Amino acid sequence: MNKKTKKILTLGIWKDNAVYRQILGICSALAVTNLMLNSLIMGIGLIFVTAFSELTVSILRKYTPKHIRMMVQTLIIASYVIIVDIFLKTYFPEISKALGPYVGLIITNCIIMGRCESFAQNNPPVYSFIDGVASGTGYAIVLLIIAFFRELLGFGTLFGINILGPSWVSWTLMVMAPGAFFMLAIVIWISRNIFDEEEGEVKA
Repeated sequence: MNKKTKKILTLGIWKDNAVYRQILGICSALAVTNLMLNSLIMGIGLIFVTAFSELTVSILRKYTPKHIRMMVQTLIIASYVIIVDIFLKTYFPEISKALGPYVGLIITNCIIMGRCESFAQNNPPVYSFIDGVASGTGYAIVLLIIAFFRELLGFGTLFGINILGPSWVSWTLMVMAPGAFFMLAIVIWISRNIFDEEEGEVKA
């Protein structure tokens, strides 16, 4: 693994994570994180769309007129989202129904458009694909962290398997919208403290 690949992966997954560092894509982060399985499927879907959208944008970047660049990028993203949506409806209809409109709303996810415009438009296809995988993975990890606590405390389960037993008193708040806001805020607060400490050590 060369230095540039390592840097792309580190930034996308950890240091410049789109959710807790840039506060992007939080609508789905709040909407689908009441269950681990929903979050996992959404995360995988976004990794696929981001990676292949960036790859396609990078391949076409020298042939796309500037005045229609954003429209072309939106069309590319929408095409991959449709593939994900059709796949879920065909093979995982229950999950597709549970995710509802949020799969379609991947098209408007700021993470994908942002990476296509800022990275894929200026880098070779291979690095763009890696950046898409890294950015999507960083997003998926945050979703799964939030979903872990929301499902565990809200239902006493993980991936639908009872963990805390029948005597567990569910925290109703955790499966409601405020629970998602609280968990996201905690994740952002912890990450900011970690990065502030790291920056302080570097400066020292």
